[in-house]
Amino acid sequence: MTRSELEIVIKKRAAIVVTIFAALLAISTLLGGSNSSKILGNTIAANNQWAWYQAKNVRSVIYATTADTTKGSLSEHYREEARRMKADMDDLAAKAKALEVERDLAKAKSPYFTYAGSLLQIGIVLSTAAILAVAMPLFWGSVGVGSLGTVLFFYAQFGV
Repeated sequence: MTRSELEIVIKKRAAIVVTIFAALLAISTLLGGSNSSKILGNTIAANNQWAWYQAKNVRSVIYATTADTTKGSLSEHYREEARRMKADMDDLAAKAKALEVERDLAKAKSPYFTYAGSLLQIGIVLSTAAILAVAMPLFWGSVGVGSLGTVLFFYAQFGV
């Protein structure tokens, strides 16, 4: 095959590969950013739940102490409020723990989105270099690297 014929073949193949990798890179970047937002949002939400938990705990102790120092129906009212605060604390703890589980899952995915994006970018660069150098080994290298990036992207999205 002449250099001109090889150049045509590489350009056609590389154009397809670059288009696919660029589309996957855009999607990976979008989903990776969404994943990062989920990590931050769930961290803040869990911290808020734990702050409410602490506030309810303080209030329950105040109500329990007040119940111990008062008599009659007023004492029972404060005891009931202390029990209500304790029940609210259980709900808040459950919500906070659920948010932490979601956050930890998103954290586990995060590095794979980063690696996938980097490998897809390298695949695009190698495809471009293959066109300029008219070198089929560079093209196949770009396919290999980009394919690994694609696998990591799908693993981050569906496998972790």
